[in-house]
Amino acid sequence: MRTFVSGRSAHLSRRAQGAGVAGKMAGVGLAAVAAWVPCCRWGWAAVTFGFHHGLSTLLARKTKRAPQWLRACRHKTSISFLSRPDLPNLAYKRLKGKSPGIIFIPGYISNMNGTKALAIEEFCKSLGHAYIRFDYSGVGNSDGNLEECSVGKWRKDVLSIIDELAEGPQILVGSSLGGWLMFHAAIARPQKVVALVGVATAVDGLVTQFNQLPTETKKEIEMKGVWPMPSKYSEEGVYRIQYSVIKEAEHHCLLHSPIPVKCPIRLLHGMKDDIVPWHTSVQVADRVVSTDVDVILRKNSDHRMKEKADIQLLVYTIDDLIDKLSTIVH
Repeated sequence: MRTFVSGRSAHLSRRAQGAGVAGKMAGVGLAAVAAWVPCCRWGWAAVTFGFHHGLSTLLARKTKRAPQWLRACRHKTSISFLSRPDLPNLAYKRLKGKSPGIIFIPGYISNMNGTKALAIEEFCKSLGHAYIRFDYSGVGNSDGNLEECSVGKWRKDVLSIIDELAEGPQILVGSSLGGWLMFHAAIARPQKVVALVGVATAVDGLVTQFNQLPTETKKEIEMKGVWPMPSKYSEEGVYRIQYSVIKEAEHHCLLHSPIPVKCPIRLLHGMKDDIVPWHTSVQVADRVVSTDVDVILRKNSDHRMKEKADIQLLVYTIDDLIDKLSTIVH
């Protein structure tokens, strides 16, 4: 596992990681080795734990591409619907293109028209890669009743998208709750899911947050059947979550044992996230079986990670994985 911490106005210098630094690393283990050079263009920094130059190489390689996909997120793709017997129809938008395809999995009650989803679409258009974004059942343009939804039902939504719409290998990009669901999808479809990118990955998040409440509060929620969970992202200031949804979510927790996912994984997290602590991404990285895991922390980013620098980092991370997977294939 490699961990990066991003701050401001610098990036890790590949040149400074030459033979001298490499020699010193022999007995260092997980000690931090930081080599800083000015980089006003990006406005962020990386500290790598261990000997690694992939992130700096990535940034050096991608700088000229940024303006093409960051200018404006125009989404002209028409909405389609995936019909499913006995299950709500799912609204989605799809670009056909090269493999690996990219699938964006939104956060809790988020739809497919968010900043990250649209930015990734523009990026995929520029590269000619296949891309799918969708709404969960009960959310956005999809059918279904939100009050009847659960982590298990949304897991089925993700698998339906992968099974019915995605062609060939896929990179899953999961935001918050979507990060939890992408791990379930990778476990269920290991032959099709070839890489994961998590943004503020909320594995076990709903259950963890509930369990941290005072005992009296939990008893009151159980009695009333609803948890008015405070959230600054809700118009009401709270999300009203059914107690039954919390209990159902317990069956989908992953952090209690090794997570059997072996593909490359990149976990991006803001250190000012007041919804899902960044330590969760570190926990996930520790639990997952894969050895190709990077945790990238942005010092000044919040839960949504939707600022320009956050989006740049996200799409560059996806692009780097595409390059990596292409190298493996060929």
